[in-house]
Amino acid sequence: MTDFTYDLHDDGVAVITWDVPGRTMNVLTREAFGLIDGMIDQALADDAVKGLVITSAKETFAGGMDLNVLATIKEESGDDPAAALFDFTMGGHRILRKLERAGMDQRNKGGKPVACAIPGLSAGIGTEIALACHHRVMADTPKGRIGLPEILVGLFPGAGGTTRYSRMVGALAAAPVLLEGKMLSPAKAKSAGLIDDIAPAEELLERAKGWVLSATDADIVKPWDQKGWKMPGGAPYHPAGFMTFVGASAMVNGKTKGAYPAAQALLSAVYEGALVPFDAALKIEARWFTKILMDPTSSAMIRSLFVSKQALEKGANRPPLEDQSVRKLGVLGAGMMGAGIAHVAASAGIDVVLVDRTQEAADRGKAHSAGLLDKGVQRKAIPADRKAEVLARIAPTTDLVELKGSDLIVEAVFEDPSIKAEMTRRVEAVVGNDCIFATNTSTLPITELARASVRPEHFIGIHFFSPVDRMMLVEIIKGAETGDRAVAKALDFVRQIRKTPIVVNDARFFYANRCILPYGKEGIRMVSEGVEPALIENAAKLLGFPLGPLQLIDDTTISLNAAIARATKAAMGDAYADEITDEVLFWLEDSDRLGRKARGGFYTYDEAGKRAGLWNGLNEKYPLLADQPGLTEVKHRLMMTQALEAVRSLEDGVLTDIREGDVGAILGWGFAPWSGGPFSWLDRIGADKAVEICHDLAERHGRRFTAPDLLRQMAAEGETFYGRFAPPTKAA
Repeated sequence: MTDFTYDLHDDGVAVITWDVPGRTMNVLTREAFGLIDGMIDQALADDAVKGLVITSAKETFAGGMDLNVLATIKEESGDDPAAALFDFTMGGHRILRKLERAGMDQRNKGGKPVACAIPGLSAGIGTEIALACHHRVMADTPKGRIGLPEILVGLFPGAGGTTRYSRMVGALAAAPVLLEGKMLSPAKAKSAGLIDDIAPAEELLERAKGWVLSATDADIVKPWDQKGWKMPGGAPYHPAGFMTFVGASAMVNGKTKGAYPAAQALLSAVYEGALVPFDAALKIEARWFTKILMDPTSSAMIRSLFVSKQALEKGANRPPLEDQSVRKLGVLGAGMMGAGIAHVAASAGIDVVLVDRTQEAADRGKAHSAGLLDKGVQRKAIPADRKAEVLARIAPTTDLVELKGSDLIVEAVFEDPSIKAEMTRRVEAVVGNDCIFATNTSTLPITELARASVRPEHFIGIHFFSPVDRMMLVEIIKGAETGDRAVAKALDFVRQIRKTPIVVNDARFFYANRCILPYGKEGIRMVSEGVEPALIENAAKLLGFPLGPLQLIDDTTISLNAAIARATKAAMGDAYADEITDEVLFWLEDSDRLGRKARGGFYTYDEAGKRAGLWNGLNEKYPLLADQPGLTEVKHRLMMTQALEAVRSLEDGVLTDIREGDVGAILGWGFAPWSGGPFSWLDRIGADKAVEICHDLAERHGRRFTAPDLLRQMAAEGETFYGRFAPPTKAA
């Protein structure tokens, strides 16, 4: 079997069908690009062929390029990887330009019409192939989406998508698709000019063939190949175009803070390309694309957000056991967390029993799912009849007996060990001996909670992040006695609900919270020292963090952070070392500034809960230093306080796979995605430089910045984390 098949129909239309064997979604490989090149040549050389349709045999069209191809090219190219990547990119341009010209002569005559029939999702290179066609028809399906999301993994569309789409609609109109990576529904895609027509799924191929058979020479000539073509919205030297590009540059820098080079490169490719003929513009795009491929930011993001993420979702660290997919799920607690878990499970086709102390509370949990489904229907993201289907899978109740037959229980009750212990005992008395019991907790050690279980080998932690329906990471925590089947069950459940898992060993705060809590505390500590709060928050934004440390604490509430501080101090006793940050938290708590929900914290808020600026009372309580620290120092404090905890987690055996450390950091709390995660960042600056920074920070700010033994050892031996700890390539 091959990735593409060629079939000449009786009506003279050659249909090239994309269907990668063994994959649920098509991705373009190096070999397949050559295959489609040959099929284009075959169609253009055959007088019996009146035109072409490119489509997919799957419910989707394409998920993009296999990014492993780019890594392989770099590895094989020896001392000149940039030249190899540029040549590969230009080879792709040649193929798609051939498809676009389709045999036309210099007078734009004699070409063969090419349509693309898109049955469902189309992303990346799939959309770029479609843009090279003369006509695009998309199936009218609720899950259908099309776009160019490369910017989200540190790249930009480099197979002609940047040049073609910006020339089709203009730089300003192209910005949401190119610079934000938005995936559009069929209706919105048609409005945005990404597609030309929408057809019922069962009529898709015939609609595309009909257009091919009726198309004229004028229908297949792209605007930029016509005499007198002008850039929509104005070229860079046109007054309107000048304002567009000035505004776009300001927007890019405002959003990325200079941390993401791909966005600036994309804008440069559009700007410079608009000044020259189309074929020269493609070469400019290829040069900028190659520059980004060679940038360490791109490599780190691709590795973490594509290669490693994909490997973890496929079960890279799953015990070798038979399938453990969940058939019936019991959820204990119908609050926001429990209701969210019930919703994602039911949406994935799993029957759910949602238990709470009162029927009213349980019903309210089911209503949460109804509300989310209503929003989905309103956005046309899901069909209207799907709401009833999903809700029918959620059974709200107060009766624990209804949990019989469940093969997985997820307990999401109040963060109190005694309450969790009681629920564990009561539920285990009802469910079967083979049922896996999972506790959703963000702070309490799993091994301690498992003491209430009569089957500790079946007891595991599953830490969801809030809001459950939007957060992609799930942290699975093994207790001291957790068995392989419990781990496999948890991983298979996470796969079913289409989220990304990391598996860690038990310790207070596990991995994610162990790393993110110091981030907020370092921000608080700097406030107490008299560092300008705006400097702290802006340093975080310049690092690419979605939230500054003070905003993060406001959003998660002062009261929750204060409660965590009290519980941690009680557990750690004399080893506790955060009294300085606690003083600030408790002062805010006593002042009824409990965070965003309470309309007051480190920030002030209007009645709608919108931030209105940092609170002036901070500077009154903690006067500003006359000599403020430099921006680099503040950045180093915010980055190192998290990165060092990641290293200690690896050193302590809590984290066993650095891929999970990097992916978990980005998806769990938004650790500087441009860096690829804490381990990728440390590799980027080098262990020796990291130790040097630690030594400086430790001297001036305390022992928490002391470099871990592992990091110092790696610096001495000139090692990198991915050089020493990366699993074999085949596991990725």
